[in-house]
Amino acid sequence: MSDDVQALAALLRRHPRLVVLTGAGCSTESGIPDYRDLQGQWKRPAPMSFQAFTREAAARQRYWARSLVGWPRIAASRPGPAHVALAQLEAAGRVALLVTQNVDGLHQAAGSRRVIDLHGRLDAVRCLTCGHTLARADFQARLQSANRGWLPAHLPPDVRSAPDGDACLEGLDFSSFVVPACPACGSGVLKPDVVFFGESVPRERVQAAMAALREADALLVAGSSLMVFSGYRFARAAAEWGKPLAAVNLGRTRADELLALKLRQPVGQALGQLAALLEAGV
Repeated sequence: MSDDVQALAALLRRHPRLVVLTGAGCSTESGIPDYRDLQGQWKRPAPMSFQAFTREAAARQRYWARSLVGWPRIAASRPGPAHVALAQLEAAGRVALLVTQNVDGLHQAAGSRRVIDLHGRLDAVRCLTCGHTLARADFQARLQSANRGWLPAHLPPDVRSAPDGDACLEGLDFSSFVVPACPACGSGVLKPDVVFFGESVPRERVQAAMAALREADALLVAGSSLMVFSGYRFARAAAEWGKPLAAVNLGRTRADELLALKLRQPVGQALGQLAALLEAGV
């Protein structure tokens, strides 16, 4: 066990009321690709923007075609070591709130209960016109029924998964792809119930997370580069309020200069060792 893990355990003993902010690094061990490299730069083109999705029918065709192919990877994913360790820390009374930038629901699947899904959940779909929601699994069935030619058997064999239920389908013509309308109002645009790039996080989620952070003793960032302001704002607030800030992340984070402690280790490995160490009372 590294000295850094022991130092993190010591920090948490001194500051027992913890808010945890998690990012994609927690889910890569579950087979879900991430967006950024070790320097915090995009590995692939930036994700679909809210503006493009809402304004352009062609953008929605492209998005849902790729999602039809990529969703099964998300649906089949299971919690990894980081998710399990954080659930254990919560059960031991050490995590007051977990704020996640991920949209895969794996923290809840692992047993975490005090969770704010900052960017929403990919397993739900919402109508932008009437507000009707339906399960993503049900919408997947509608997509498959309307687009038999887009099922995996008809696609190139080298299709690769991309982050957040996306898939790499470069060079294909999406103009024939059928995007079903809202089953409730009959005409509304259906969007996954997640915050898109360029879209604002709902204010009530930010306020609830900030309220918990204000009451907490410290903030732990796990598997996030914090390059997106929706997460970085919490690191900045912790620093402004004089609360220790620690991070477990293999690469650079936007808040490196604010950190009291940083562990450059795989998130699952470090958090698993941390949970075992705290449970043993060492």
